[in-house]
Amino acid sequence: MNKSIEDIWKEIVDNLCSALGQEVVNLWIKPLNPVSFENNIFTVSVPNVFFSQWLEKNHHKEIEEMLAKIYSTQVTLAYKIQRDISPIVRTIEKTPVHSNTPMPSVIKDQINPKFTFERFVVGSSNRFATASAEAVAKNPGKQFNPLFIYGGVGLGKTHLLHAIGNSLKKGFPNFRILYVTCEKFASDFIEAIRFQDKMPVFKNKYRNLDCLLIDDIQFLVGKDSSQEEFFNLFNTLKDNGKQIVIASDRPQDKLEVEERLMSRFKWGNTVDIQKPDLETRIAILRKKAEEEQFSVPDDIVLFIAKKIKSNIRELEGSLLRVTSFIKFTNTPFTLDTVKTILKDVGDPDETITVTIDKIQETVANEYNLTVKDLKGKKRSAQIALPRQIAMYLARTMIVDISTTDIGDAFGGRDHTTVMHACNKIKLKLESDAYFVALINKIIKEIKTED
Repeated sequence: MNKSIEDIWKEIVDNLCSALGQEVVNLWIKPLNPVSFENNIFTVSVPNVFFSQWLEKNHHKEIEEMLAKIYSTQVTLAYKIQRDISPIVRTIEKTPVHSNTPMPSVIKDQINPKFTFERFVVGSSNRFATASAEAVAKNPGKQFNPLFIYGGVGLGKTHLLHAIGNSLKKGFPNFRILYVTCEKFASDFIEAIRFQDKMPVFKNKYRNLDCLLIDDIQFLVGKDSSQEEFFNLFNTLKDNGKQIVIASDRPQDKLEVEERLMSRFKWGNTVDIQKPDLETRIAILRKKAEEEQFSVPDDIVLFIAKKIKSNIRELEGSLLRVTSFIKFTNTPFTLDTVKTILKDVGDPDETITVTIDKIQETVANEYNLTVKDLKGKKRSAQIALPRQIAMYLARTMIVDISTTDIGDAFGGRDHTTVMHACNKIKLKLESDAYFVALINKIIKEIKTED
């Protein structure tokens, strides 16, 4: 073979980059260099033992298979450790937290000033989590330590972490506070391992904090060295009465981390955030519209709130998508327009097919009427209002239905009659809280499968 070991190693790195991504390769593979190929042993140099351990655990066999394919024979991958860092690590472990290592005059806390308690919409799905977060912000390191918040994607965990940070910055201006994702923490730790002179700075950065806000702790799973370091960090902060707030997409028992670390996560208070109910989603949309200084009709708010149930980010994003489209295209702000804009969003896994027959039957039962009454010619008040409600719900709950189709389903009424009914119900929803509750009750019954 005419290829040099440098060319062969470059080929290996390129293949790994395609499989693993540039970030992983830059962190773990690029620092390695080919040394020799003798007696079917391909030796590469590694900066320290952590690199060889990581490779042996993750991609050792994969690299050997690539080498075997290139050389057309079985090849063993070996490591030459450039530097034994064990004495350095032992020295660092013995270094006091408050050492003479120079620290930056200002630590960037990474806290987003927009995420405050005032801007967090509270509902039945997040009330206990919010109250716990506010308690931590008022009395850090005392009542709930650690505070462990878990819930699905886009439900507000990150917002609460930042809200705690913003509240602490006001109430305790001298506090050292840091918001960090678990991935950033692990990356900082690996960087400190790679460049040993950075380890004291790393430890001082994290262990001198008054409050650590760490997000997405589930990314510690499978990272043994990072788990060990976080375990030591947790103990240091807790022993010194410092506040720890942890966010996760799952409860502690499902994290698959070391048992001793899991037990510490359970020391304080554990709260969860559920998917918001309809009333909370409506409140979130109204608050977002108010912040954006954009007037959104109630029927459109209700439509979006019903269409997107499981993710607040998508909920708010859909509203911004709609309002931006309206602003820049000068399109009429109608429900039909919104349905078109948002036809590709929603929660398809939770969607229940709503028919106009089901709407008519449910509304009729609510008012002790028959569907025949709703379709008939009578215009008495006891029939007119339920008929208008049924038309409005058909308009808002069925995505691909026109006002003409609705009119036909109610005894051949015209487009104008349907629009008048929908507008009348919209106005009543804006001014009558009891009527809103009634409509929500009817909607819930319509969505209940027989």
